Amino acid sequence: MTFESDGNSPATNKIVVVVGAINVDLVVAATRLPRAGETVVGRRLERYGGGKGANAAVAAARAGATVRLIGAVGADDTGISTVDELRALGIDVSGIAVLPGEATGVALIVVDPLGENQIAVGAGANLAVTAKQVSLALSEVLARTGCVLVSTEIPEESIVAAVEAATSAGVPCLLNPAPVVPAVLRLLRAGPLLTPNATELNSLVAVLDDTVPDAHASRNDFFDDLVAVTERAQRLAGMSRAPVVVTMGAQGALVVSPGCHPEHFPAPPAVVRDTTGAGDTFNGVLAARLAAGDSLEVAVRSAIVAASISVAQVGARAGMPSAALIAAGLRSS
Repeated sequence: MTFESDGNSPATNKIVVVVGAINVDLVVAATRLPRAGETVVGRRLERYGGGKGANAAVAAARAGATVRLIGAVGADDTGISTVDELRALGIDVSGIAVLPGEATGVALIVVDPLGENQIAVGAGANLAVTAKQVSLALSEVLARTGCVLVSTEIPEESIVAAVEAATSAGVPCLLNPAPVVPAVLRLLRAGPLLTPNATELNSLVAVLDDTVPDAHASRNDFFDDLVAVTERAQRLAGMSRAPVVVTMGAQGALVVSPGCHPEHFPAPPAVVRDTTGAGDTFNGVLAARLAAGDSLEVAVRSAIVAASISVAQVGARAGMPSAALIAAGLRSS
């Protein structure tokens, strides 16, 4: 399995397979985020498609990839309409289980005027995604898959099944540890490419050390401390023997690969209305570009530009850019 190419590889017909959660996002735009025990009032409730798996699948498809999504929804009106919406966006939904007796996952989101958010998720059918379902769905397409992207809002046994199936077959695998769950560290030996944000990276290292994550490291000034981020990423890369790509919001991303000098990629200036889904956009586009044969560095640049474009619209998917917009953003950055 490799995450590198010469950067001049022609586009392939390999597909992207995304394994992860499928939600509906219910969003309230408020003047500020609520504190504990506080009520804030927004003008109205908006409904959007969501879930890290589904969002990343949409981002990859918009970026030009052929995408199959593996996950689950409830056999309710919300679930049926969600699958229809994903199908209409050009995503292969044959890997999505529609489960009687389960509710479709829902995320409750509050967004402030600066685009920052607070999110609570009712997982619903996402917790009914099984390792058997994942293994069977992957076995049908691994031979023509260029990248498998796995997010962690589904049961741990299903995460493990997806990562181990991909890495055993020699297919590049991205593991987005959002949220951080114990299976992520157990899977390091399989060698997936990890894509944590700086806070998730801090949490992963804290679990390794059996300590409480440093609250200071979750504040914005942590993102400026590239030395600390690099040291943490190098530790994980040393264990996985695979690259670690740390997303850092407006600061761009850091790529740490075993035996290579760490490289920081800045983000272009962005108009920020809503950061919900920016990380999913990054991961989806990264997977799409790796499946198309790009080197990791080229793929990361495209993913950063895509994420920067995506935050200009409210809703996790509304601002996800097309391949043409990403190309234009790369030319101007």
